[in-house]
Parts: sequence; C-alpha cells; structure tokens
Amino acid sequence: MSRFRFALSWLTLPLLAMLSFLAIGEPLDGAAQALHLIGYIGADYPATVAGGQVIDAGEYQEQLEFLDVLQGLVVALPARAGRDELERGVVDLRQAIAQRQPGEAVAGAARQLGARLAELYQVAQTPILTPDPERGAPLYAQHCSVCHGDTGLGDGPAGIGLEPAPANLRDAARLDRLSLYDLYNTLGLGIEGTDMPAFADQLDERQRWDLAAYIAGFTAAPVQGQTRFAMNELAGRTPAEIAAASGDVAAFRAQRAHPLLEQRGPQQLIGYTRDTLERSLQAYRDGDREQAYDLSVGAYLEGFELVESALDNLDAVQRKTTERALMAYRQALQDGAGAAQAAQALEQAKVELDKSAALLAEGAMDGSLSFFASLLILLREGLEAILVLAAILAFLRNTGQQQAVRSVHIGSGLALLAGVATWAAAAYLIDISGAQRELLEGATALFASVVLLWVGVWMHDRRHAAAWQDYIKSSLVGGGGRFGFAVLAFFSVYRELFEVILFYETLWLQAGPAGHGAVLAGAAAALVLLIGLAWVILRGSRKLPLATFFGVNAVLLCVLSVVFAGHGVAALQEAGVLGTRPVAFFEFDWLGIHADAWSLSAQGLALAGIALLYGRSLRGERRRLAEQA
Repeated sequence: MSRFRFALSWLTLPLLAMLSFLAIGEPLDGAAQALHLIGYIGADYPATVAGGQVIDAGEYQEQLEFLDVLQGLVVALPARAGRDELERGVVDLRQAIAQRQPGEAVAGAARQLGARLAELYQVAQTPILTPDPERGAPLYAQHCSVCHGDTGLGDGPAGIGLEPAPANLRDAARLDRLSLYDLYNTLGLGIEGTDMPAFADQLDERQRWDLAAYIAGFTAAPVQGQTRFAMNELAGRTPAEIAAASGDVAAFRAQRAHPLLEQRGPQQLIGYTRDTLERSLQAYRDGDREQAYDLSVGAYLEGFELVESALDNLDAVQRKTTERALMAYRQALQDGAGAAQAAQALEQAKVELDKSAALLAEGAMDGSLSFFASLLILLREGLEAILVLAAILAFLRNTGQQQAVRSVHIGSGLALLAGVATWAAAAYLIDISGAQRELLEGATALFASVVLLWVGVWMHDRRHAAAWQDYIKSSLVGGGGRFGFAVLAFFSVYRELFEVILFYETLWLQAGPAGHGAVLAGAAAALVLLIGLAWVILRGSRKLPLATFFGVNAVLLCVLSVVFAGHGVAALQEAGVLGTRPVAFFEFDWLGIHADAWSLSAQGLALAGIALLYGRSLRGERRRLAEQA
C-alpha cells in the first residue's frame, strides 16, 4: 500500500489532460491535486541535487514532469485575482529546479507557493476533528503495513520487488519536509505512477487524518515541557519550517503525531459543537453518511461533552435536555432519515445549545450554589462505590475473613492512586479525549456490573449457616477469592474517582476564588455523609442474623449491578460506540435508568441474569432440604 515517494516513471500527456479536465470539473479538487504535487516536489527535490549537480537523474526528471502537471492544474483553476501570481510561482519553481538550486531553497519556495494557493482558493488544511493516532493504528495495520512494514521501514512483504520500493516512513529528513496535510492528501489522492493507491473511497476524512497522525509518529519522540502549537500549524506546517524559524522542532513533531485538544472556553466549545454539526449535516446531504456520523460524534465529544460538568452545576435538567437533542440528531443520521428530518433534529439541538450557551454565559456561581454543587458531585459519584465497599467489608468482617478485608483495602487504595495518576497524566502528560473518557467509564461500569452480579448471587447461595460453613471448610476465601474482592473494590472506586476529579476541577474554576471555601465545605459535608453511611452499614450488619445479612447484601449488590449496566451502556452511547433508541420511559440517573431501549435492555439483561441465577440457587436449596429430610 501507501508509499510516499514518486515513482521513476514518466507522466504522459493523456494523464496531464485527464488531470486538467478533472480540475476544470472540480476546482477545489484541482487545488488539492496542485497542493499535493507542490508538497511532494518540496519533499523529494532536495535528494536529487547536491552542490549544483544532479545526483539522481531519474528523480530529477520526475520533478520536471510533475511541474508540467502542476502547471496544467494551476492554469485550469477558476479565474480569480491572484491566479497569475500562482502561474508565475510555478514558472519560478521550474526555473529554480532547472538551475539545480539548493534543495532547501526549492523546498521553501514550494511551501510558500502552496500556502498562497491554499489561501487563494480557500483549501481547508486543518481537520475538523482532532486526529487520533490510536484510531489510526489499526488503519495502518490494515491498509499500510503490508507494504511499509509494521514499523514503517518500508520492509513489508507485499513491497518486495516493487519499483520504486515502498517509502521508509522513518526517514526523518524526508518526513520533516511533509506537513500533516500532505500526508492526509496523499492518502486520499494516492501517487500516480506508483503502487500507492488513492484511499478516498475506502477511508473517510477523519480516518485519513487519524492515519496521517499515526504515520507522523514514526519520526516523533515524547518530549516534556512542550511549546504548544495550534492545530492549523500542526496540520499545515512542516518540522523543517519550524526548524528554520528556530522553533521547538521536537515538540512540533510530538504534537502533530498526537495533537492536543484545543483549549477553548465554554462559548467556544458550544460554537465548535454547532459548527461541526452543520458540517455533519452538509456531509449527510452530500451522501457521505459515515463522515456525517463521525462529525456528529466528534461535535459532542470535543465540544459539548467538555462543558457538561459546568452546565450540570448550573442546570442539570438543561444539560440532559441538550444531550438528548444531540443524541436524537445522531440517531437520525444512523437511522438513515431524510435530509429534511435530520435538519429538523439539528435545529432542535441548536435551540438547546443556545439555551445552554446562555446559562454558561452567566457563569458565576454564588456561595450556596457552589456548596450544594460540590456536595451533590461527591454524593452522586461516591454513593455507588461506598455502597459496594461497605457491603463487601461488612460481609468479610462478619465472617471473620480479615485477610480478604486487607485485599479490599489494597484494591480501593490502588484505585485512589490510579485515579489521581490518570487525572495527572491527562492534565500534564497526555491528552485523553472525550471518547476515551467515555469508553473508560463504560468499560469499567460494565465489568463492575458483571462482577457485582456474580458476588451478589454468590452471597445469596451462602446465606444459610450450613452453606457458609461448607464454603469456609472448602476454601476459607483463598487467594483467588481475595483477588476477586480486590479487583471489585478497585473498579468500583476507580470508575468514579476520575470523573469526580474532573467535575471538581470544573467546579473550582466556575466558583472562582471567592467560592473555593464553599466548594471545600460541600466536599467535606459529602465525605462525612458517605462515611456515616458506611458506618451505619457496617455497624447495623453486626446485629443482623447471618441469613438476613447475606440476603440483604446480595440484593444490594445485585441492584448495583443493574445500575452499573445502565451507566455503562449510556457511556458507550455517548462515545459513539453504540447507537441510541429513545423510548417513552422515566429517567432516574442515580439508578442508571435512561429512557433508551439499549440502556434499558442492558438492565433487563442484568435482571434476567439475576432471576436465572437466583432460580438456580433456589432449586439447589430445595434439593439440599430434600436430601436432609
């Protein structure tokens, strides 16, 4: 597959005529083709000359042939003030190459010509959504590694014997002369005269940007204390240009390989969501449904999702209403609704976005609102974790399993460290996208749901003294059991802690210096309430008969399993992994109940699992009683 150097093959006049015809029919495509050629002339020419002498005659001749094609493309562009400047630029570039001027000088002239062309014909060189190399990795494995090799060295099995050979994507000198847009453009257009095909019909825009970022990572290394570059710089400039301007080249390479989310204020994020949704609708009207859906997901994850916690602190109902409207538009696209119906859903989403923007514009929070927002954040996010931990600890202490108690403490302690470490990494080391946050929350919630269901039924099976004594004799909560409790404690705490930190980070900024005391007071009050709840559970459990205690604990854990199932599916829907299917049903976020068919189905499946396992347990109990009789 992909190769990033031009072949030792001549371009025929019919090819020139064909490209010129395409440029006349599609002027913006012609401009993109011209930018594509300009970029590769700038990247490939320096290796063809040295000291005014041609050192690679085939490649040098190629540059002259590319200039013929480039001249035809520029002439075919729509007449516009400034086009004559581009034509002169091509002539000057040809003259520089004919005179065998130094490579860096020609590369610089080519970049200037490309920048002027993009400006004149308004060619967008910046991605709408932030490129994600993690999404690009499997695309590279599927489409590129067969020729370029797993590590980009150009040593893939399908590249053996090809002429020219697949490019070495770890050639830093050459990659430094290509912008991220050049890589993206090549993936879409391919390279004539080589085995590098065009992937525009297989990969949508977002996928090509993701893949370009992944490829850029072959010549990048992680750096600390980076200078921050804007997305338009990362996409449109080259490391060579940054070096020529005495910029931080290492930071530029690292960031274009793993672009950071733009730092935007609430109004900018809402505006980004609106603009990206408009582009999504346009893509839908143009028939590109996959791109339209990707943009609708990105509009939420890189825009509105980042202001949700701030909006929650002001008006949770409006936050939920806006989120539902955004999900309804996304679902309209997924269902293949008519363009008019999709546009209607988008208009409703924009109305709710405007209401949310108005609330966020007011911004300020008084002391009492800061206190109660802080109180509710910790209560809402910590309640499920504290119920799980208290139930497990009460069970283990009442049955004398002190070794397993220590395992639970270790699991929850590690979760605290992991939560803080994840937040610190997201804040200072790497950029964790909204999709990754939702995927993390969804995956941990569903995993915890399965484990809670298993532990709840396990407790129910041993609620009778005889059954418990049999279990004690057979296992005494061995290493595997202690590990299971530690894992459950870890995931129960970790899935909540990262979100709690992010919510408090937002609230701290919203409250301002005057409200920081109220935020701390609210958190302290919530912590006291949660500790008090845990104490009541632990204290009260000692007074209950063993069978009653086991039964209550089992029911509590099974209920939490159903709650986690609802939360997990909702998080995966927000990440765009699962679609939405609104239904007429009530909502209760604290219990994970959402008016959505998929979320309710997951909870129904958890309830069915509980019923099935409880039924099995009851049949086993009847058999045991019959044997004793």
